Amino acid sequence: MDDKTHLIWTEDHKVHASDTDYRSQGKLSFILDIMQRAADSAVTSLGFSLEQMMQADMGWMMITLDLEFSRSPRQNDILSLRTWSKGTKGALWQRDYRIFDSSSTEIGAARSIWALVDITKRKILRPNALPGNVEHYTGDSVGLMPDKVTIPLEVSLNEAYRYEVRYSGLDNNGHLNNARYGDLCCDVLPLAEFEGKNLRRFRITYLQEATYGDEMVVSSSAMTEEGIYIRGEGNGIVYFEACLQLETE
Repeated sequence: MDDKTHLIWTEDHKVHASDTDYRSQGKLSFILDIMQRAADSAVTSLGFSLEQMMQADMGWMMITLDLEFSRSPRQNDILSLRTWSKGTKGALWQRDYRIFDSSSTEIGAARSIWALVDITKRKILRPNALPGNVEHYTGDSVGLMPDKVTIPLEVSLNEAYRYEVRYSGLDNNGHLNNARYGDLCCDVLPLAEFEGKNLRRFRITYLQEATYGDEMVVSSSAMTEEGIYIRGEGNGIVYFEACLQLETE
């Protein structure tokens, strides 16, 4: 038995009605939210609480996420989420996730890239800036570091809607919460696009933090072989690029 399984953080979440969409399937934003909470708890368990890091003007910034599902979470599911720090490459940290249902069947897995940042100077810090050592878990791997989402030049985008960052979307750093981008991406599609389909894969790269009052044009592509590409931009700034892949049930 691997004697380092203590490096894996595990927590359970029930999928409540308020976490689901009109089909009683777990919203993408809900999954992103519990993944974010698990990451926060995992880091705290290693001795680096969010409060301590904020006092040291440090914080974590997600850069890229690649999330895949074998089936969508459903209302009343009890999800067991496991996450671990896989290692670093330069200034980047990789965190992996696996999501299981109550029968211990894996229904989702993800790879993510994070950076440690100086929250005052908005500067990326090297891993050794963290006041202590983080022991990484190498007994499991979802895969290599995910690639940055880049929308191909030949893919045309059309405006879907406009969004302004308000109070409800802010996190404790005053930025649009990572999980809310799941809603922004799903909102580009009419309901008819979801009928008889499940979310198979979601990829996103966060390029610029959005703050209160920022306005962005959210644009999307037609269906491509990779999925539906989405971009949020405004005032010459690209905030994020993402890709949603749906599959027929």
